[in-house]
Amino acid sequence: MNLAVIPARGGSKRIPRKNIKEFCGRPMIAWPIQAALESGCFDQVIVSTDDAEIADVAQVAGAACPFMRPADLSDDHTPTRPVIAHAIDHLQNAGQRVSYACCIYATAVFASPNALRLGFETLETTRASYVFPILPFPAPIERSLRRAPSGHVSMVMPDHFATRSQDLEQAWHDAGQFYWATAETWRVDAPIFSPDAVGVPVAQDAACDIDTPSDWARAEALFQLRSSA
Repeated sequence: MNLAVIPARGGSKRIPRKNIKEFCGRPMIAWPIQAALESGCFDQVIVSTDDAEIADVAQVAGAACPFMRPADLSDDHTPTRPVIAHAIDHLQNAGQRVSYACCIYATAVFASPNALRLGFETLETTRASYVFPILPFPAPIERSLRRAPSGHVSMVMPDHFATRSQDLEQAWHDAGQFYWATAETWRVDAPIFSPDAVGVPVAQDAACDIDTPSDWARAEALFQLRSSA
């Protein structure tokens, strides 16, 4: 079966209770749950959490919470991969065979059913280790600046001072929304960023980091703008 796992621990520091805070009229976690359900890609959509309130909200939104995540996988420094592997192992120990699993972040309010479907199709076609959405950097990273405590700046890559922007290679970054892989890839803890991974480009306005209150306000404005288009 295909499994969607949405990690959502309860200890958010920068925006307290971020995963269930209201975003454009619904708890934030309800949006990626809806995208997963509407994609038609998954036999099960589950939320991995250590928090009873998050579990209740997730179930109202249509996800399952078949277990509470253990404390040793719920601190500030727990990586994503062991959390997904734990969810896969839980279901497989209960007799449910998982073939593919997709980690979808609880804050991925811009993740769309179409993007999830494209990610799965790409994984099947390319046999990549992981497939995930990527975005282009808005400016060449070769011309990035380093700022000293004094405020003075210098180029990180001074050899490119005279290089024209159009002559530099386009650089990309992880959109931070979802990651498709086989269950076995998750279980062996294979690195996500490797030469075997495939990035699927998405539009600049189809992703937004939400780590601060100002990020939140900007994301809501962008979400509403996209919804009205």
